[in-house]
Amino acid sequence: MSRLQDKVLVVTGASSGIGAATALAAARAGMDVVLAARRPDRLLEVAREVERTGRQAEVVVCDVADRGATAQVLDAAEHAFGRFDAVFANAGYGFERTVLETDDSELRAIFEVNFFAAVELLRESANRLQAMERPGHLLMCSSCLAKFTLPLHSAYSATKAAQAHVCRAMRHELAPHGIEVSSVHPVTTTTEFFEQSASRTGRGNGDVPAHAPKWLVQRPEDVARAVVRCLERPCPEVWTSLLVRLSAGLLTAFPWMFEPILRREAERSRRAVRADHAHARG
Repeated sequence: MSRLQDKVLVVTGASSGIGAATALAAARAGMDVVLAARRPDRLLEVAREVERTGRQAEVVVCDVADRGATAQVLDAAEHAFGRFDAVFANAGYGFERTVLETDDSELRAIFEVNFFAAVELLRESANRLQAMERPGHLLMCSSCLAKFTLPLHSAYSATKAAQAHVCRAMRHELAPHGIEVSSVHPVTTTTEFFEQSASRTGRGNGDVPAHAPKWLVQRPEDVARAVVRCLERPCPEVWTSLLVRLSAGLLTAFPWMFEPILRREAERSRRAVRADHAHARG
């Protein structure tokens, strides 16, 4: 029997992609789940899939950046199941835009969703777990871009780096209370991320970028399995590509090695920006 049997997992951004896949993988491992996201129709679909595994699902329709959303989600977990044992702050988005093109409202908005809402969720979860004197496991879906960035992705990378730092600090701050904290670092994943990014910026066709190496493109189910393994055997960071993890460490130690890649990506970005401006001029 899995050590996760009959435990309760809260997942935000659970209507699709990594969130939905993780909820299903956790249910197959014996967990009940609380599904939080903005789209009720998609949440109900995921809930029905969870229930087909024999586990229970509670649906919470909310925007994680709204005031009171964290309390709404955790209250739902406690009302439906009497508790929660693990929380996966997965909701987030990105966009392709240069630093100069990104205005303050866009920068603040992406930090509100990706960073501040995630921190609030983990912080309130930790407070409730401590009040109940219960152990638990808190996770954030960061990214491999927490360790290095790319042109046009500075805002997204910044939010993910901030998540990773908070998780590492919280892991040691909460260790005396029996609460584990982990950050999750996927590589390119076939989710709605690119579709949503394209809709925000008008760049790309909504598909995984053609220049992304095929051997570094994964399915959300791959990330979900890695998250469930971490729930079963907690670790500080969850990586789905050993090569990227080692490369991130190498590029941190020797940043000059990354310069040719960044120059190539910057030139590709400049061509994309020029094409957008030419298209806008008609």
